[in-house]
Amino acid sequence: MTISFEGKNLEVPAGISVASALLAGGARDFRSSIVGNAPRAPYCMMGVCFECLLEIDGVPARQSCLITVRDGMKIKQQLGAPELEDINAGVNHE
Repeated sequence: MTISFEGKNLEVPAGISVASALLAGGARDFRSSIVGNAPRAPYCMMGVCFECLLEIDGVPARQSCLITVRDGMKIKQQLGAPELEDINAGVNHE
């Protein structure tokens, strides 16, 4: 499968999490902290710590350790706090 992280294509195996795929591909900075803009990366890899937040396919603040890769995903670093409207754009309100 091919995913894009910060505009760079990565070939990754199917069935793994986005966080695992990016770590295996050499990514180290997933997001920046809200206070101080310090670089952050996955820690717990099970959805507890929220250190792995990324923008995935235009939706910010996604927990990348809980999302399985799909071919063609476009992934960007989560820089600071997302706007509330951006987060709600990725929610299905049905």
